[in-house]
Amino acid sequence: MSFLPPCGIGIIGVGHRLPTITEDNEALCRKLNVTPEWIIEKTGIKRRYIAGLAETASQYSLDAALKAMRCSGIVAEDIDLVIACTFSADYTFPPLSAKVHNDLGVRGGQIFDLQANCGGFVSGLTVASDRMRNDAAIRNALVVGVEFNSRVIDRSDVNSAIYHSDGAGAAVLGRTPGAGIIASAFHTDSSDYESVRLRGGGSSFPMNGRLFDVSVDMMELNGLATWKQAITHLPAVIRSAFAKAGFTCAEADFIIFHQANLRLIEFLMRKMKFDLAKTYMNVQEIGNTGAASVAIALSEAWEQGLLKKDGLLALAAVGAGFNFGASIWRWAIDPPREGDLCF
Repeated sequence: MSFLPPCGIGIIGVGHRLPTITEDNEALCRKLNVTPEWIIEKTGIKRRYIAGLAETASQYSLDAALKAMRCSGIVAEDIDLVIACTFSADYTFPPLSAKVHNDLGVRGGQIFDLQANCGGFVSGLTVASDRMRNDAAIRNALVVGVEFNSRVIDRSDVNSAIYHSDGAGAAVLGRTPGAGIIASAFHTDSSDYESVRLRGGGSSFPMNGRLFDVSVDMMELNGLATWKQAITHLPAVIRSAFAKAGFTCAEADFIIFHQANLRLIEFLMRKMKFDLAKTYMNVQEIGNTGAASVAIALSEAWEQGLLKKDGLLALAAVGAGFNFGASIWRWAIDPPREGDLCF
């Protein structure tokens, strides 16, 4: 079956940034009452990337964005929309997207932050493509996924410390006749709303008038609830997106999941009868980078020549709350060549 997106809004550039500091399981386990082997068995994760104390989410966003812009061949003057997907921005407000807009030198246009936790980047791409489809004045959009998870987790808490990392990824969307986004599907099951949360700093748990309390001022995570939500709803959302696009899952050329847990991705691939050769997994090497996760994996997969132009690509993610999203794309970029300025 051949299907051409009617409006042709596709990803024309990708990029990412990771810290230089890594923490392997042996180092982490000095703070935890578990073994490196246990972490591998449960998660598949070998190490995590940790940003330096002087580094910022906006700095990483800028670096990833500049790389994606070089890849796409556009400059700041060509961008009319900036969306930042994150739950660990530099400040509570103003939005991180405004800082990225300023640092890049973008003029005018629209900015906003999108907070859907680890599902943010997939949601952000769909929102950006919808805006471009409905407003011809938006020439290009920049979507950034970034997290500094190390700033919001207790590294002595086994429930969260074994997973989370820092990093940023970015994509530039442009008008790509005959390629681009075809369909998206979303679903929310809020019955486990409290299972992954950070209460401190919210209006119910304000910072003023109280001392720091690790029980509310760091991330709380129920891994079992997250697993059950993901294996229940993510396959259904992916199938729905393919159906809306006019394809079956079997017709996919490639799929990239939110990189939460290697064992979870392996389980989902088996459950959906996908060949493991049709996905890219980096969680074992870099950990869970939240809303940056799909963006970083997408950038790395393209750099490694795994995404073929005109191939049918699915992106899928789950975020706290719980929200689920999947989108189907006809990939618009040629594989990189030696000497490309994207690297």
